[in-house]
Amino acid sequence: MLALPADAAARDAVLLDMRDAHRRGDKARLTALLPQARGHALEPWAAYWELKARLEDAAASEVQDFLARYAGSYQEDRLRNDWLLLLGKRRDWAAFRAEYPRYRMRDDRELRCHAVSADLAAGLAPGPQAVEQVRRDWLAQRDADDGCLYAAGLLHQTGLLPYQVLWKKARLAMEANRPALARAAVALDAPDAAAELASIAQSAPRYLGGRASSATHKRQELATLALIRLATQAPDQAAQQLEDKWAALLDREERNWLWGVIGKWSALAPSERAHGYFSRVTREGDLSDELLAWKVRAALRQGDWRAVLRSVDAMQDAAADDGAWLYWRARAQQALARHDDERAAARAGFERLTAQVGRQGFYEKLALEALQRPIVAPPAPAPLTEAEREAARRHPGLGRALLAIALGLRGEGVREWNYWTNLHRPGGMGERELYAAADLACARQVWDRCINTSERTRSFADFGQRFPTPHREAVQRQAQAIGLDAAYVYGLIRQESRFVTDARSGVGASGLMQVMPATARWTARRIGLSGFVPAQINDLDTNILIGTSYLKLALDDFQGSLPLAAAAYNAGPGRPRAWRNGPLLDGAVWAENIPFNETRDYVKKVLSNTVDYAGLLTGQPQSLAARLGRVGPLAPGQADPSMGLP
Repeated sequence: MLALPADAAARDAVLLDMRDAHRRGDKARLTALLPQARGHALEPWAAYWELKARLEDAAASEVQDFLARYAGSYQEDRLRNDWLLLLGKRRDWAAFRAEYPRYRMRDDRELRCHAVSADLAAGLAPGPQAVEQVRRDWLAQRDADDGCLYAAGLLHQTGLLPYQVLWKKARLAMEANRPALARAAVALDAPDAAAELASIAQSAPRYLGGRASSATHKRQELATLALIRLATQAPDQAAQQLEDKWAALLDREERNWLWGVIGKWSALAPSERAHGYFSRVTREGDLSDELLAWKVRAALRQGDWRAVLRSVDAMQDAAADDGAWLYWRARAQQALARHDDERAAARAGFERLTAQVGRQGFYEKLALEALQRPIVAPPAPAPLTEAEREAARRHPGLGRALLAIALGLRGEGVREWNYWTNLHRPGGMGERELYAAADLACARQVWDRCINTSERTRSFADFGQRFPTPHREAVQRQAQAIGLDAAYVYGLIRQESRFVTDARSGVGASGLMQVMPATARWTARRIGLSGFVPAQINDLDTNILIGTSYLKLALDDFQGSLPLAAAAYNAGPGRPRAWRNGPLLDGAVWAENIPFNETRDYVKKVLSNTVDYAGLLTGQPQSLAARLGRVGPLAPGQADPSMGLP
């Protein structure tokens, strides 16, 4: 047997070595190192990695021994999740049903689907709520998985899931460029259609050119899938095909769905034809919430408030309750109001958005301004008691999460932290517990957990937690030196890295301000920073210097537009150059119409953060609408200075 390392540093190194072996899938190395990790505070992680690596071959008794040894821990429930997925894959429904009631997280959609399959195998008919859960989970998944596909097939066989749902899944998959997933969904209803689906995926125009009949629902749906495929590549061409040939051969629901898809992909261009395509929809209820969202955006670009109102009203409750659609519905009511009752209804919509003290995001702020109320920090909550702080300090799961992060196991630490704050029991921690946990993370300067945990409180908000200002002297000094608003810098950093100085994105952006190497080199040359090498991006002061300098260059080149500069920082300057073309828009309308989901969310959050930081740094009420301004094309003949930005 290997001897245990004598000192703490060596024992920590064992954990890091095991983490790396786990990533490589090195089973032998994990088994050899596990004895050296015994007794370490992070032993549950070491034991989890070792057993997870060989779970396919492990005996059920080994799994049960692990679950007993680490009972009550995150790692216990994490392994249970993995084991249940394996039991579902094996169709060992008896073992699955025995273990599933002990699964605490309940956040795995595939396991929820497996649970329905297990009940069906035991002769138990699922209730309407379980069937609806499978439907929602399956439709929401962008990638194929065994659990929900299998459950959907069983429910279809028993008559509980109609064929229309299967083809709807195929439509969503085809639009997302997942032809294999579309093929799997169609096979549940029409297994003989595989060759035609392959033909559609290869060339939708060729498939459509060879078909002139749609006598059966299968033929209609295959034509619909081909038109969806074409719409993702050439929406105007799909519109012409639908108008000239296929509209008369398809039913109302299929036509409406297709006009919705064509409208969406036209809006993504963005093209001013999108609103016209959406206007061909004769019944909003035939569209998904995703298509309705794009119908709203296209209507906003054209100022068609009646179409905005109709589309939001057609959304399902979960989507309609989103802050964006609550706000735009109230704006539409306000724009269309002709008498006091209608104006009161609009005001009630804005009031609904501002009702939660702990929720003051982008649209909540705009609602406050619509109500002519100042945007100010909410009252501070009652201070934490020493007992509340002590409970957080003594919490073993939170402590283990912070230790993992401190050792460099950030991913593991974040997952464990989120488990204890959000998932270990239904609803997660109570609000005062969350407040204390956030306070603990702040005290340890683990800013991402501090912010994210603090944001979960809804009845109150501590803005000191939610909007911390680490490295304040360096940020304010650099911002002042180049004439940049420090609040804007902080708003961007909070969204980019949550103040994690060693953050690194999947595409190679680094540090506090998530600077890309090529952008850093260009900016260094532009500002005359001699001797710069990419490794310096990870130096805090250099990262701030490069990041703020690029942001200032973008802001100047986009004529001082905060939303355009933020979009350029996230998506590169070329895209917002194109996105600004079209009508002159209210900044909020422009932000809502950004085609990229990530960039749309990013711009909203950076601007909302900026307003909150400005309030904290100045102590004065702020305006989001003023910072958003208006966004539109350059004046005729005006040169675009942003063309030089990389």
